[in-house]
Amino acid sequence: MASEPEFEQAYRELVSTLEHSTLFEKKPEYKKALQVASIPERVIQFRVTWENDKGECCVNRGYRVQFNSALGPYKGGLRFHPSVNLSILKFLGFEQIFKNALTGLNMGGGKGGADFDPKGKSDNEIRKFCVAFMRELNKHIGADTDVPAGDIGVSGREIGWLFGTYRAEKNKWEGVLTGKGGTWGGSLIRPEATGYGLIYYVEHMIQYASGGKESFKGKRVAISGSGNVAQYAALKVIELGGIVVSLSDSKGALIATDEAGFTPEIVENIARLKVARKSLTDLKTDFRYVDGARPWKEVGGVDVALPCATQNEVSGDEAQALIESGAKFIAEGSNMGCTQEAINTFEAHRKEKKGESIWYGPGKAANAGGVAVSGLEMAQNSQRLKWTSEEVDEKLKGIMKACFENCLETAKEYITPAEGEFPSLVAGANVAGFKKVAAAMFDQGDWW
Repeated sequence: MASEPEFEQAYRELVSTLEHSTLFEKKPEYKKALQVASIPERVIQFRVTWENDKGECCVNRGYRVQFNSALGPYKGGLRFHPSVNLSILKFLGFEQIFKNALTGLNMGGGKGGADFDPKGKSDNEIRKFCVAFMRELNKHIGADTDVPAGDIGVSGREIGWLFGTYRAEKNKWEGVLTGKGGTWGGSLIRPEATGYGLIYYVEHMIQYASGGKESFKGKRVAISGSGNVAQYAALKVIELGGIVVSLSDSKGALIATDEAGFTPEIVENIARLKVARKSLTDLKTDFRYVDGARPWKEVGGVDVALPCATQNEVSGDEAQALIESGAKFIAEGSNMGCTQEAINTFEAHRKEKKGESIWYGPGKAANAGGVAVSGLEMAQNSQRLKWTSEEVDEKLKGIMKACFENCLETAKEYITPAEGEFPSLVAGANVAGFKKVAAAMFDQGDWW
């Protein structure tokens, strides 16, 4: 078998928590379900040829991993980034199956994208690439088959070009992509959903841990990343009275140097920079910029850490540094934001320090708000209706609350915590998501 380090990491992370739970004791037959579910139903690879502004022929690799459709149409983002390969897309698609299950909506799991790098490309080149990419992808997707969305390198603008190409190729206007524009089938709150949902999830963690006495008010919050997830997480933290002390990008970290932290104005300026595909070094600010660093060791004392950039962005020693900085809550806005060493560090601390420990919320639960609102966008498209932002936000809050409670109760049932110890949310999320998918697959004859 070809080496697939990211996929193997995601698989091992799931398996290790399933094995440390009582799931296989109670249902030994679920080992067969795991064996079956770890192989995608279908993998599509294709070439994408497109013309650059010089009139030259360029070629990239396009992919769609259709991992599992037991609970609904394949659902998951498209990533345009030079690092994209089958291992990364299989890891993301695998995580997506269980994340989508945790939303309680009818969505299967998938992921796709291309090794195309939008950085340094003109708008015209990106548009041409999107058209060329969708001219092949359209043959494999559809509103009841596979509904892709955006991810790194694919924003609302790219979704528009992809949607227009699908419509022209198929002669169909249907809810085949989510993250669409407001006037052509998009949902309100979709851009904000992952970041907002993350904060709603962590709010439940804080309330549970403090017996309802604490909230985000006055908490110092370190955030990494500066894309869509990080921006809206930061804005929601500020709205709830928390202090955002950092944001970052692939080149370095920006650390607040005053008590007030990041303001909504600074976050909005960063959002404008990102749209122009510029880096944080172009921001005019008095804040401290640390070249080539992630924020975790630079922020000093913090209460909450939220990795919102990309996979494996919190290492084992950074996890230790966060614990030493007094952090009590860490939750992933990014997928697989913490390395296995980091997770082990957090989980060991949770067992050792009981109610005084750091508490870790895994991405497949904590960042499920994005795909949850994608599911709500699909529902609105199917009904040919558009809900108000209040309706969508209320539904999102309800989904994140149910997701947190599901993780919590499942952890209590299958990985009984010691007296005074927080339940393991990572184990709860893995068992709850897996159990639901395995049962649906069994009912449909995918394993026996």
